[in-house]
Amino acid sequence: MRVTERSISVRSLNNLQGNISRLDDVQQRLSGGKQLSRPSDSPAGTTSALSLRSDIRTQEQYTRNTDDGLGWLGTIDTALTSANSQVNRARELVLQGLSSGAGGSVGARNALATEIENIRDALIGVANTTYLGRPVFGGAASGSVAYEKDGTYNGQGGEVLRTIGDNTKVAVNSDGKKVFGDGDDQLFKVLSDIVGHLRNDPTGLSRDLTRLDTSIESMQSEVADVGARYNRVTQMRDTADTRILSLKSQLSDIEDIDLPNTIMELTLQQTAYQAALAATAKVVQPSLVDFLK
Repeated sequence: MRVTERSISVRSLNNLQGNISRLDDVQQRLSGGKQLSRPSDSPAGTTSALSLRSDIRTQEQYTRNTDDGLGWLGTIDTALTSANSQVNRARELVLQGLSSGAGGSVGARNALATEIENIRDALIGVANTTYLGRPVFGGAASGSVAYEKDGTYNGQGGEVLRTIGDNTKVAVNSDGKKVFGDGDDQLFKVLSDIVGHLRNDPTGLSRDLTRLDTSIESMQSEVADVGARYNRVTQMRDTADTRILSLKSQLSDIEDIDLPNTIMELTLQQTAYQAALAATAKVVQPSLVDFLK
């Protein structure tokens, strides 16, 4: 086979181009910090990276959902704590009214009735507590208030659900009827009856006290339920955070470069390129013109 100066030069330049291409590839990976810059770099790795990114986005959505759920449940817990304190104060006032009985001072009973009226109004305000503009005791209703000033319930019941994990949903609201009662045992009606009995018929306070105790028990039961849901949501948030860290670590193993190895590879490629340049210079230097001089 006839070997010419041109063929030697072409082969030498092709080899140099290959060295430059490999050097450029290493430099791109080092500057970008990623092993995968295009799907062709590793089809299998690209598929795995896309799947991991999808999982990360899912877990991040769970985290946002849990944050929203904790906001709802934290608001409810604060409202119930305030309501419970005020209802217990109302119970103390009823006991005072029972102690004085029908023979007690009318003025004193009127003072007790006035304070309970104020407590009732304050409790309606608590029952209308909102989170992001939605009443937390209004069920799935989207109105601005759960209760009217006269104690009429405007909610529609139902649950406000948040997805906090794979196939896991939790209600982040509370049903006003479950918390404050319904019908004759509704807390606001009980307090209204107490006010009337303090002013007009103290003998009815005994039954009112029993009804009030029932309301207190319902409220305390809801406090426990909200606390349990809050803890569950918190645990699911921790699980999502841990899962995100694990997925990001796996994604890093696929996408990110090994910095020490990449620097070493760059040094080797630079050395190889310099050696190729030196060898090529020696090979292509002599020509027929040199011998004709």
